[in-house]
Amino acid sequence: MKINEENIISALKFSIIFKDLEGEEIKEILNFINYKVEIYDKGEALAIEEDDCNNLGIVIQGKVEPQKIFSSGKAITIDRLEKGSTFGEAIIFSKTHTYPATIMSIEKTAVILIPKSEIIKLCAHNNKVLNNFMAVLSNKILMLNRRVKTLSYQSIRQKICSYLLFIYENQKSQLIKLPISRKEMAEYLGVPRPSLSREMINMQDEGLIEFDKNIIKIMDIEVLEDILSE
Repeated sequence: MKINEENIISALKFSIIFKDLEGEEIKEILNFINYKVEIYDKGEALAIEEDDCNNLGIVIQGKVEPQKIFSSGKAITIDRLEKGSTFGEAIIFSKTHTYPATIMSIEKTAVILIPKSEIIKLCAHNNKVLNNFMAVLSNKILMLNRRVKTLSYQSIRQKICSYLLFIYENQKSQLIKLPISRKEMAEYLGVPRPSLSREMINMQDEGLIEFDKNIIKIMDIEVLEDILSE
């Protein structure tokens, strides 16, 4: 895997941090800051849980997954990060600044790493980047709040409804495409995969949803909202 400046600029255009910046602006930024590009093989750890987080990471090519790995060896996928996705932005300025999960490469991956000091320098240099960085942090907080809210529901059906309504809000359509696999969805909701599948089949039998693999049609938005208030 060979990564050049053109590859980096192309990937950074997908990053929220560099939103609304033209290629030449991004090139100027790359010349203004110190950074490094690291290549990881499939199955290699970018960071281990409890490692110090001293860099903002942005995926240039490939895919990585933050995973919670237990002493038994079981791993739960928390998220999937692809081209332009960032990691470390919510913890690099925290008091503890350690990774809460292990970051694993699930295919050959290239990542740009920007040190904390360079982020400060960059935000002071470019107001667009500063505003975008604040937006990334705000979105992360909102996402975590929604995750906590989803996990707080008592029944599996409520958790499913909460997640489907979240995807509906993002995709603006009752015919939605799940961005993650059924296994990852079960891990996200904190429920056993067989229980998730069984409840989704029950919901389909009752006419609440229709689904085929990762495509789901919500038959009535208000009914799902009512289930959340039960």
